[in-house]
Formats: sequence, C-alpha cells, structure tokens
Amino acid sequence: MTISPDPALGQAVKAADRAHVFHSWSAQSLIDPLAVAGAEGSYFWDYEGKRFLDFSSQLVNTNIGHQHPKVVAAIQEQAAKLCTFAPAFAVEARSEAARLIAERTPGDLDKIFFTNGGAEANENAIRMARLHTGRQKVLSTYRSYHGATANAIAMTGDPRRWPNETGVSGIVHFWGPYAYRSNFHAENEAQECERALAHLEATIAFEGPQTVAAIVLETVVGTAGILIPPAGYLAGVREICDRYGIVFILDEVMAGFGRTGEWFAADHWGVTPDLLTFAKGVNSGYVPLGGVAISGEIAATFAERPFPGGLTYSGHPLACASAVATINAMAEEGIVENAKHIGETVIGPELRAMAERHPSIGEVRGLGVFWAVELVKNRETREPLTPYNAAGAANAPMAELAAECKKRGLWPFTNMNRFHVVPPCNVSEAEAKEGLAILDEVLTLTDAHTA
Repeated sequence: MTISPDPALGQAVKAADRAHVFHSWSAQSLIDPLAVAGAEGSYFWDYEGKRFLDFSSQLVNTNIGHQHPKVVAAIQEQAAKLCTFAPAFAVEARSEAARLIAERTPGDLDKIFFTNGGAEANENAIRMARLHTGRQKVLSTYRSYHGATANAIAMTGDPRRWPNETGVSGIVHFWGPYAYRSNFHAENEAQECERALAHLEATIAFEGPQTVAAIVLETVVGTAGILIPPAGYLAGVREICDRYGIVFILDEVMAGFGRTGEWFAADHWGVTPDLLTFAKGVNSGYVPLGGVAISGEIAATFAERPFPGGLTYSGHPLACASAVATINAMAEEGIVENAKHIGETVIGPELRAMAERHPSIGEVRGLGVFWAVELVKNRETREPLTPYNAAGAANAPMAELAAECKKRGLWPFTNMNRFHVVPPCNVSEAEAKEGLAILDEVLTLTDAHTA
C-alpha cells in the first residue's frame, strides 16, 4: 500500500465535514471525526499518513477487508454495463446474488427479498411474519440491536431504543441467555439454557400465544455483547415456535457471512429459522445491501397474495454485483475457513492468555473473528469496569483504553464495558497478533481500576 500524506487536504475534508455533515448517534459539537484518506486490507490511514489496524471492521461489516480488488472490479464492470434498474425486472446480478445467498442459507430459505441494509431487512421480516400469522406481537431480547428504523429500533434491547420508542409498537422484550451475568441465577450453561427457555415460554403464556407473530433473535448477539447461545437454546426456541405457530426470525446482519467461522452463525447449531435477515458481510458494505431469506412456507403465503412492501433500490445491480463478487471471493480464497482458523488458533488462545495476566478481564467469549473481552473492576463480584450505559466521567476508563489503542495504531470497537475483537474475516495471523499485542499493552490501564 502506498500512503502519500496530504495534511492540507485532510484539513479541508475535516472542515467541510464539520460545517455540513450531520453524524448519526452523536451530539454534533462533541465529536471529532477522523478524516480518512484511504484503506487497504485490514488497514486504513489518515491524511497525516498515520496507519490504523482496523479491529472494528468499521461497523463489523468489512468482512473481506478494505478495497478487495475482485469486488472493486465487479462494481466497476457492473457500472459500465447497467448501473440501476427497478426491482420488478429480472437482472443478472440480482438473480445471481440471490442464487448464491440461497445456496448458503440453512434449510429451505431459498427466496431472497433484497433491502438496502439490515434495519430494512428486519422491518420486512416482521411484516412477513405478521401477515403470515395474522398476529401482531413480536418478542425480542433486551440485549440486542436490530436497526434504527421504526420497528427495528422498537425491537432493539439496548439504550438506543429509549429515545426512539413510542410505546405502541407491539414489541415485547424478554431476557435471553447470558451465563456470565445470568438473570436466572444459573450456576452453569445448561441451567442458563433451561431457565432462559422456561422464561421465554412463560412470557409467551402471559402475552397470549395466539397474539405472538414472531420471536426475533440475533443468532449471536453482536453489539450488545457477542453473546454465544448455550447448547440447546436455539433448538429450544425453534421447538417453542413450532408448538405455538410462531415465526422464528434469526437476525444474522452482523453474525452472517463468515464472521463466526461459518457462512451463517446458525450453522454452528444446525438450526433453521423461518426467516433470516442479513446485510453487512454479504458484500462487506461496499454498496448498501441487505435482505431477508424466506422459507418455502412463508413464501407460499405470498404466492397469489401481494406482499405489501418494496424499495426503489431493492436488489440494486451495483450492490448485487458486489455481493456476487464478495461471496465468490470468500469461497475461492477460503475466507470463512480463515475466520474459523484465526479464532481457534490465534484470537481465542491469545485472549484467554491475556485473561490470566490482566485482572480487569472478567470473561472472554467468541467464535471466528467475533470476540468480546468483558472488563470488570472486580473478578469476584463481576462489577463492570463502567456502569451500564455510562457516559462522560463514568465512562473514562473505556474512553482512555480506546484513545490509547488509537495512539498505538489500533482502531478499536468498544461498547459499554467491553472491547470487541472483530477484525476482517481475512485478517492474517500476523495482523491479528499485532492488534492483540497492542490490546495486551493497553489493558494495563484498565488493570489500574481493579480492586
């Protein structure tokens, strides 16, 4: 990679941003966006020439890294051939993307409805479930994120929901399994699974099974903690849904397309949902794309009954061409297998070794290139390093950790009291070790806050 510093251009980019760009999830006068000059593979750099190892994969979406040449070429070729066309037509890139996705989804999820991203995918999955069942209620967990559109944010279980909810959404929240901080006083994973399923079934009973259209779960909870479901949990939810005629929706927006070391996280447990939502890794976010993979039974509901939903850019040719190139590159280059290998031989062992050295690490958990390091003040009490949803001074230890990572050339992904290790799925062993070595060094800062 060639880096040519241009501080003057960087200053101009930053000035225009500060004058005109309104940023998401931010108090506008309190942020200081980095002006990015370029990126390649697992790295990006600023206009000063400072390079960062991207341990965030941006928003956990650049699964094949930055500027993958095969995907860039595919977008260029599609732009020269056909830039855009309405969703009602059959378009080669759209058809091929749908075919490649359907080949990899579990079970009979063979129909693909394309959207522009994950939130819209979840919106349309809910719409399908409600129309298929004739019911209205949707159950989702407290520790979750499903997007920022109306129903998606109502389903979300983290604090981003609070200022957005209306209270009339028909969404009911329940506790999912989280053995490290069990809401069920479980002593082990088996108890956590059993009690979490009992809690879900009790919630359904008190809400009225005949009113529940869908249960929506992130297969592996992402931003809210990278929570791996205990053995038997997803199969148990599947059985409950079957018993009550409830549509089972798995949100694989973050966990899908290689992130956990399988094409889809559901493959780890051999469970097939009725609807599966995806985005992010389907084309590493090179062009906005998401979608819903639909079972035969639900697709049949709309065989002669119109589906009342659509988007001008559904299955956009440029986005679909990038998905085709991404999926083919992942298959040809063994990128899913690499994610599994890196998780099993580098990230997992290194993080567990760090936990032995750093008293601020309460728990390490993950799969593939999808890991969380949960930081605590006290291992015995498991008191979080920072309070839930902390801001300002209360969040200082995590802010200090992130700042020190950036100073050393590592771009982190932090959320509440956690550091998420989420590099691209094609990260090399050397790159993974480089980032983990920096994390090992900066964790001495959080160790200073332990008791």
